[in-house]
Amino acid sequence: MEKEIILLVEDNPDDVDLTLRALKKNNITNKVIVAKDGVEALDYLHGTGMYDGRDVKDLPVVILLDLKLPKIDGLEVLRRIRQDELTRLIPVVILTSSVEQKDVVEGYELGANSYIRKPVDFEQFVEAVKVLGLYWTLWNETPSSLKR
Repeated sequence: MEKEIILLVEDNPDDVDLTLRALKKNNITNKVIVAKDGVEALDYLHGTGMYDGRDVKDLPVVILLDLKLPKIDGLEVLRRIRQDELTRLIPVVILTSSVEQKDVVEGYELGANSYIRKPVDFEQFVEAVKVLGLYWTLWNETPSSLKR
């Protein structure tokens, strides 16, 4: 069985690098697919665009979703994930630098499982990713429809 996948939806290369380093530092060895915008994230999930032909039943164990994305913003990505029968049960963690209370409220209204504000300090970020990674990849019970 392949390792469970984490879908990281993040357009900032520095934040992608920071997240990947934090996962590695915490021995979270899941395969990480990086989508650089909302369109790419939805293409990955639906096996379209650059991911045409991908087995769409091979779903991520968790989606780490930034809100400020090009093409389609994170809240719209979340809305579409929750509207789709195939993807609606995938845990989605909003991982963003947004401090807007309206983003927190709308994220939860759209079905986010968690909302985490990115810490500015690297060590705090590493700790946040450690807890997040352990919870969503090891401890969280996934619906059998999402298991491979």
